[in-house]
Amino acid sequence: MEVKNLFKIAAEKEASDIHMIVGQEPILRIDGELFNVNDIFPEGHFPILDTVEMENVMDVVLTKEQKRRFMDKRDLDLAYQVDEYRYRVNFSFEKNNVCLAARIIKEQEPSLDELGLPPIVEKMLNLQQGLILVTGPTGCGKSTTLAAMINHINANTSVNIITLEDPIEYIFKPKMSIISQRQLGSDMISFSSGLKHALRQDPNVIMIGEMRDLETISTAITLAETGHLVLATLHTYSAAQTVDRIIDIFPPYQQNQIKSQLSFVLSAIISQRLLNKVGGGRVAAREILLNNSAIANLIREGKVAQIKSVIETGGASGMITMDKHVKQLYKDNVITKEVAMGQLGDPGLLSD
Repeated sequence: MEVKNLFKIAAEKEASDIHMIVGQEPILRIDGELFNVNDIFPEGHFPILDTVEMENVMDVVLTKEQKRRFMDKRDLDLAYQVDEYRYRVNFSFEKNNVCLAARIIKEQEPSLDELGLPPIVEKMLNLQQGLILVTGPTGCGKSTTLAAMINHINANTSVNIITLEDPIEYIFKPKMSIISQRQLGSDMISFSSGLKHALRQDPNVIMIGEMRDLETISTAITLAETGHLVLATLHTYSAAQTVDRIIDIFPPYQQNQIKSQLSFVLSAIISQRLLNKVGGGRVAAREILLNNSAIANLIREGKVAQIKSVIETGGASGMITMDKHVKQLYKDNVITKEVAMGQLGDPGLLSD
């Protein structure tokens, strides 16, 4: 099987992901749905994958050092390129067989307008310091949203931007800013280590591909406190859950301190999901929290459950709940009633 040809076909068919698992044909995810590649591109005649085919895939995609590391660690993330197309690739094991998942990365740097981000996002990117979080489930476009933010800052502001990624996805060309892109494994040994050393590199803006552990979250908050704008992602489902997740990752004796720090440094949370559009394609539904005195007080007092109520009443400042945005997308005929109900649950919400 020609692996590079499969990767190119996936990009040309505007798939978001490729899956290769022993015992199945290669599978593409298009607009959130899974399809056998031979149903999408029958002239390709891609075979059912076996262990020999997956060994060949490793030999094509991985260097000898990457293959050695994968066999040792049993999981590996890397960036890969075929002609003009870039991919974020994960190798793992499943029932002691090698499997692959690859995310297709668009060549062109995304823009805020292209992603449908509201004007308030552009305004928040003018901040000199603070913590802006993009959250949501896997595959909801968090990395793309972060890339659009970095692209906007790069094009409009003269600052020093440092990105910490695993792996590097979008390749940024310096415009008004200078950009250093550091990759986990080759340029740094961990996110927390990279963050600590970033302080010595005269940064203005720091982008963290993912806040994965206590040390990374703690260091990110400290950097936001010390005069830097920090952009990062978290795998959480709502703004309130994001606040809970950050506080809960710390031991109980530190939680009062972290509530105080977070109430001060948090600038905004953008929580998003990708929904199927009428006529094909997908659209982002977003919840936006902007920190204000009411939000900060709720964080300090541990009353996270009340955050949604403040978002609901904060529309004039640019805040919006997920429910309200989903309802708006339905009323604008961007998504179907069935898709909206899958997010809202209560049919009565659509008649408000």
